[in-house]
Amino acid sequence: MSFEEALMLASRDEGFKATVYAMNTLLIQKGVYTQGEFQTLFVEWVEREQRRKVPETGRPQASSAYSA
Repeated sequence: MSFEEALMLASRDEGFKATVYAMNTLLIQKGVYTQGEFQTLFVEWVEREQRRKVPETGRPQASSAYSA
């Protein structure tokens, strides 16, 4: 299958996932970072996003005018 055929077949979401997969695979194979380093950064990002989604107890709520 050619790259162009793959682009036509993949949905937007699948295309994004394939791009991330290809980029990370190349970076690991080229020795830019290790699988362990990737996994550590992945976990850090997910943890940060989870904290962002859950309001902290006792934290003042921002008014809707300032909410994103």
